Amino acid sequence: MKATFNPLVRVAWTSVTAGLVLAVSGCAATKDHYAAGEDAQQRQAFEAASEMKTGANIDTQATYLKVVGQMQQQGLWFASLAHIDALEQRWGITPDSTRVRADALRQTGQAEPAEAAYKRLLNTPQESAGYRGLGLLAGARGHYAEAVQLFKQAQRRTPTDALLLSDLGYASLRAGQLEEARLPLMQALQLQPDSKQAQANVALYLEATHQPEQATALMDANRMPEATRAAVRAAALQMRAAAGSSAASAPASATLQRDEPTAPLPLALKPTRWAGMGGVRTAAQLNPSASAADARLSPNPTSPRGTP
Repeated sequence: MKATFNPLVRVAWTSVTAGLVLAVSGCAATKDHYAAGEDAQQRQAFEAASEMKTGANIDTQATYLKVVGQMQQQGLWFASLAHIDALEQRWGITPDSTRVRADALRQTGQAEPAEAAYKRLLNTPQESAGYRGLGLLAGARGHYAEAVQLFKQAQRRTPTDALLLSDLGYASLRAGQLEEARLPLMQALQLQPDSKQAQANVALYLEATHQPEQATALMDANRMPEATRAAVRAAALQMRAAAGSSAASAPASATLQRDEPTAPLPLALKPTRWAGMGGVRTAAQLNPSASAADARLSPNPTSPRGTP
């Protein structure tokens, strides 16, 4: 099944879908055959981890979990499952091992066992990861409203997780809850201002809520490539069309009558003097040594274009 909801693994910034999806491929289809390079990479990871184990370098469960985590960050999800088996044979099943197993199962297209594993994390110290994983699975099925509720359950347990907040905001956008998406998206951007995913999701919100100048200012300031900008705008058009279709099909009695349309609250894109404590930072601020020529390519961070 083709992935439609992508929140854990960082998507390449130059990809058309970068930043518009959540961080991990939800339901990537399992391939029957692998390219020679991928197969060699899998074997190399197996051999490297095996050598570490036999060399007594992996002498604690925490160390082995770090090795598994590194493999998963490199996209070696199938290989990581084998090492999770070895880890649990040696130290037993724990919430930490169940979490990495659930993520690997989801990433290798095994939705049902992944869901069962995430549910086993509930009422454990990894409960937030359990709810988040269930939310990713719901989003992969296109059940965005359900995903929002599951992400909110996770947020109550880990309220400062920037990636989770970005997932929640994106799911809210996809569920048609545009204004509800504003708070978690801004929290994600200020908690992790250099996150390309958070930047693109905020740009998506701005485009979807008819704030194109703000969206352009944000994309210019962070030097987003044209492919990403086009994907942001295309997704925003789809969201607005879906919202318009839903409004047109709603009963007349359920429609609120207003003398004037209420404009969405603008986002504060201007960097604050509290930048060191989570204020929004642009790419130019993150790289103050950029040349004057590069600086001319991006708007002034204090320009009115970036200020509501």
